[in-house]
Amino acid sequence: MLSQRKSHWGYFDTILLLLLVGAAVYIGYRIHTGLEYRWNWQVIPQYLMRKDPVDGWVLNSLLLGLMTTIRLSIWSILLALPLGLAVGLLRTSNQLFNRWVGSIYVNLLRNLPPLVLIFIFYFFVGDQILPYFHLGDGLDAAPSWLQPIVHLLVAPAEQLEAFVAAVITLALFEGAYIGEIVRAGIDNVETGQWEAAKALGLRPWQVMRNVVLPQALQRMIPPLAGQTISTIKDSAIVSVISIQELTFQGMELMASTYLTFEVWITITALYFILTYGCSWLFGRLELHLSKAKA
Repeated sequence: MLSQRKSHWGYFDTILLLLLVGAAVYIGYRIHTGLEYRWNWQVIPQYLMRKDPVDGWVLNSLLLGLMTTIRLSIWSILLALPLGLAVGLLRTSNQLFNRWVGSIYVNLLRNLPPLVLIFIFYFFVGDQILPYFHLGDGLDAAPSWLQPIVHLLVAPAEQLEAFVAAVITLALFEGAYIGEIVRAGIDNVETGQWEAAKALGLRPWQVMRNVVLPQALQRMIPPLAGQTISTIKDSAIVSVISIQELTFQGMELMASTYLTFEVWITITALYFILTYGCSWLFGRLELHLSKAKA
């Protein structure tokens, strides 16, 4: 009986695959015959890499935008994780005031359009707060060995303030979602674990650190993986404030070359490689933790 079911689903999968291939072929045919569009894929590689007379092969606009997207995502996640952890702990606190603070933050950030938040936080943080720190001038005055490191890991001096504002904005936005992931992970730990830890005489912070959080972490990995991928995709929003990430570079390139399909298909492929790589890494991490627990 089981083998018959497997055979049945095998036939179904084959038919579905054939239908998808047929649909892809039909769409490709319609694009080729229905659109008056001249494909020019051979010029795309030069926008990924270019040959400099002095430095040889260097990154060009699309890969430079991809590197900026990676930096934005990494720094945003690094800030959003502790922020989300703090918000999650506030949401599960026994103190009513703490729960209110966490709930207000989460409900406010999660129920506003991200594009609106980008503009609000960018113009507030970027125009009212960051200029007092003189980040660009400080980097210009920094030792010569430090400047290329900051350029590689963060941004060049002329883009530093805008980059930091974008990172803070993304971290605040993503921190609200991570806070809910942390809260759900903590609430999902069995009540008996709390009671057993308290029976051993552990203090509340010891219970949380040594008993609850280690168990909640493994349960939080899949949604955290999804949120990390969402952060990578959400980073495209900051293109509206002229951060030169992948989407911004794509719009600039499309406006100057009119290679609409080639540029956006290439950008789609780059985003997919980046997000799928993150998904694979989190899958390996989850498997490693499962083996360690066993």
